Amino acid sequence: MSVAFTKEESAETAAETQLPDRPVSPHPNLVTDAGLKALEAQLLQAQMAYEGAQKIEDANERRRESALPLRDARYFAARVRTAQVMPAPASTDQIAFGSTVTFKRGDGRVQTYTIVGEDEADPKRGMISYVSPVARLLMGKSVGDVVEVTGQELEILTIA
Repeated sequence: MSVAFTKEESAETAAETQLPDRPVSPHPNLVTDAGLKALEAQLLQAQMAYEGAQKIEDANERRRESALPLRDARYFAARVRTAQVMPAPASTDQIAFGSTVTFKRGDGRVQTYTIVGEDEADPKRGMISYVSPVARLLMGKSVGDVVEVTGQELEILTIA
């Protein structure tokens, strides 16, 4: 039955609960093994939340509760489908996808980051996306190289 033939509240609710898709990056969906597993877990979680919402009897409440998990399930299904698992770096001579890099900033701070896929990135946990400005500058560099990021020098100390 069309929403046009239901209560007015239902038509309003239907319009409110149609969420736009999450934006998908134009970059290749490179991931680590752990990143793929995390995407699969998030997809499963979204699917389970959607299934749970479908058990709600009230149509308006069911629509409201299923909108977010449905959108997330579409996003994570696309990300799992397009994921390209990258092998661990073969060498620690140069920085590559999956490398863990320790560098010293011009102000003396020492930081360590692992270069990962976009969905895996979490700078607070020491993981930066391979498309981030810092990662792009670091890729291909070696221990002892210095790169400049927003007016600040980064000296590469170790690559693991």
